[in-house]
Amino acid sequence: MSYEEKRRSPTPPIAPRPSIGFDGLLTILFIGLKLTGAISWSWIWVLSPLWIGCAIVLLIVAICLLWAALS
Repeated sequence: MSYEEKRRSPTPPIAPRPSIGFDGLLTILFIGLKLTGAISWSWIWVLSPLWIGCAIVLLIVAICLLWAALS
């Protein structure tokens, strides 16, 4: 394959690498602390990094919908 053919051939797309993210790491940390007995929190608070982000997004959507309905 010549240089020109290589230059014209499309490069394959690079797949994004999956990552856990901050909330995932925080959840794993809290679960580890709970299972080792370092914290005595309720499981609802140990798993809170999973649902707090969703709750914030839902709150913002609700506020936007309310604002649009009242305008």
